[in-house]
Amino acid sequence: MTDPNSKSETSHNAVRTSRRGFLKGTAALAGSLLAAGVAGAPSKAMAASFPGYPDRFGMLSDLTRCIGCRRCEAACNRVNNLPAPSTPFDDESVFATKRRPTAQAFTVVNRYTDPKSGKPIFRKVQCNHCEEPACASACLVGAMKKTPEGPVVYNPDVCIGCRYCMVACPFHVPAYDYASALEPKVQKCNMCYSRIAQGLVPACAEACPVEAITFGKRSQLLEIARDRIRNEPNRYVNQIFGEKEVGGTSWLYLSGVPFEQLDFATELGTTAYPELTRDFLSFVPLVLTAWPSLLGGIYLMSNRREQAARAESSDLKEEESQR
Repeated sequence: MTDPNSKSETSHNAVRTSRRGFLKGTAALAGSLLAAGVAGAPSKAMAASFPGYPDRFGMLSDLTRCIGCRRCEAACNRVNNLPAPSTPFDDESVFATKRRPTAQAFTVVNRYTDPKSGKPIFRKVQCNHCEEPACASACLVGAMKKTPEGPVVYNPDVCIGCRYCMVACPFHVPAYDYASALEPKVQKCNMCYSRIAQGLVPACAEACPVEAITFGKRSQLLEIARDRIRNEPNRYVNQIFGEKEVGGTSWLYLSGVPFEQLDFATELGTTAYPELTRDFLSFVPLVLTAWPSLLGGIYLMSNRREQAARAESSDLKEEESQR
């Protein structure tokens, strides 16, 4: 018959052994980073400008076509399994205030008034999926990533909840899910990345009844936008928002009125935010830029180790109660 005390001692020894291995691994990794930081030279790759992935997808929102039906909101809510809104999608009272994306609504539609005609103008707001996303550049553990397909996606499994992505975003889009405080989670539009991977159209574009949202290769969308401006110069302002802003975005806009009248951030410039710090960071010792990632990794490993220890302790208590 197995001795319970012997089993308990074996389990505790395993935990101690695991802890020693964890600490040794951490120390070795830290030493490697320190050595690399002291000896590291500026990286040519880091100093180079990123031209963008070829054949990447994008979205084009034509604000002159949008009718404010909010079907894009409903479709986004459905495919992302988000909670039902407090105000129904067919209730126009939401237009009384300007909204921004939240952890429960990845996209929102706001209403403005054309100063010339007095007619309503509707603007869809969501993550713009920058070509060189500041959120991904600021993330210490690589939870945000620009995919070759175009969308900027988020991995909650590695997120440590620092929220630097929220601070870095020039469009103030990422939202923190405070309902999951014990499990850090940042929420935002991912351009229906899983649907794109299946060859499907993003839900908002599929649901739009007036084709105000067009999905396709970014290069082709730019051509479509230029053709519309060229063919109907009285309908559109001569600008495609997102073509060059902050280095370019995968979400593009056409408008019939100046973009600043619709609360677009028109003062951001055309330089990608990560490029503003890239040259500087190329001369910073690797240890200073890699250390936060190391600490983030330690945090995740430590959490998992503690969870395993708690589970093991619970099993031991259950065994003792059964004796």
